[in-house]
Amino acid sequence: MADRIKVRKEDDIIGWYNQVLLNSEVVDFSDIKGFAVYRPYGYEMWESSMYYLDSVFKERGVKNAYFPLLIPESLLTREKEHVKHFNPEVAWVTMGGDSLLDERLAIRPTSETIMYRSYSKWIQSYRDLPMLINQWNTMVRWETKETRFFLRGRENLWQEGHCVFATEEEAVSNAEDMIRVYKKFSEEVLAFPVLMGFKSEGEKFAGAVRTYTIEAVLPNNFASQVGTSHYLGQNFSKPFDVKFLDRGNRSQYAYQTSWGVSARAIGVMILIHGDNSGLVLPPSIAPIQAVVVPIMNGKSGESVEAYAGEVYGALKALGIKVLLDDRREYSPGWKFNEYEMKGVPIRVEVGEKEVKERKVSLKTRFNGSKDEVPFDAISTIPDRLADIQREMFERAEALMKSALTVETDRGEFVKKLKEGKYIVKAAWCGNPMCETKIGDETGAVSRMIPMTDDELLDKKCIFCGQEAEHNAYFGQSY
Repeated sequence: MADRIKVRKEDDIIGWYNQVLLNSEVVDFSDIKGFAVYRPYGYEMWESSMYYLDSVFKERGVKNAYFPLLIPESLLTREKEHVKHFNPEVAWVTMGGDSLLDERLAIRPTSETIMYRSYSKWIQSYRDLPMLINQWNTMVRWETKETRFFLRGRENLWQEGHCVFATEEEAVSNAEDMIRVYKKFSEEVLAFPVLMGFKSEGEKFAGAVRTYTIEAVLPNNFASQVGTSHYLGQNFSKPFDVKFLDRGNRSQYAYQTSWGVSARAIGVMILIHGDNSGLVLPPSIAPIQAVVVPIMNGKSGESVEAYAGEVYGALKALGIKVLLDDRREYSPGWKFNEYEMKGVPIRVEVGEKEVKERKVSLKTRFNGSKDEVPFDAISTIPDRLADIQREMFERAEALMKSALTVETDRGEFVKKLKEGKYIVKAAWCGNPMCETKIGDETGAVSRMIPMTDDELLDKKCIFCGQEAEHNAYFGQSY
């Protein structure tokens, strides 16, 4: 275990997580409770997420915009279910300089209300649709629970897409398409699998007709929501007067969606892949994919340094995000520990032996494997990084599968949820009152209901015995 990490992941996953994030220079505390500082090494992971997702959004015709941080109270309260859900977490601005404001202004908890006020002015006819807009920003929710870096805080990095359509079919298709985008992002960029489905009535987004979700399974077998996509129907278009003239010149209310993913995805990735030596980063998200460490001893220093520079140049020419750490004030051993902590996928060691044999020594962070390759084989390192990405996903997938179980016995269902050792799939009635009782008895909630056709495990709800409507996954969560 790295000397700076005093807690083992298997003993205290959150204590371990906090120490890893701080020691690997991903985040730091700020002077405001619940607000984190994202250091360059951590923020670069979010930037990589942004670049990937932004390109996917733009392929679908989505445009970026920016709307105000502050939302008048009169706008926030137009959709009653929406404000009822968010009001306890809203931070308010009441003063402008030395003057009391005429109306309270909410610091953006989410942007539906202020964006849809503009949409009502911009949309006149079917020719203006679909309207596909996304913004990259932060949102503030005054959490009263314990804050945790990335996972839960009062200010969160995220993106929020808000789209308007002429028909219900188009809107539903968009909501379902975007949750699949998030699933692909989690699996192909962050290298962890997710469960995809929709939320129960009690767990869906306030004001939504249906909320689609992707859920990750953490190493302690808790679940974490990674991204959501909401079909809003006309629940916001009516109070915000988002209407259009159809081809028959008739006035119609539009159908809408909203969808978003936050930096929580980065925290989930760290929880899933990290180990007792620190971060273990998938190459697709790693700020540094390979680090070249020269091992210089006495007279061989200059030749080693020159060869390390040649290796660095070859890696950079391949498009690899590579760092040459030729600082002489730090020992090779110190550097090895530092880049283990930072989760750099491949460490390239260059010493006197490597210079003589014109080779490089490679250490893979993910599995600890070591080998030597000739200089000419450096061109295969991109393939090695691709293999690491794939193998990390496969290991995470195996861990998720080991945490999932199917249950048809009520007693075992309650027992397993109380113990928090599994995410349990069972037949369920879907009744919010039943879900509340499950939560009261077990501390668990429904995480998602599968989107695809799923044969019922039982005709009766596993908890209340009423007729089952669908299967659902239940589990503990942060």
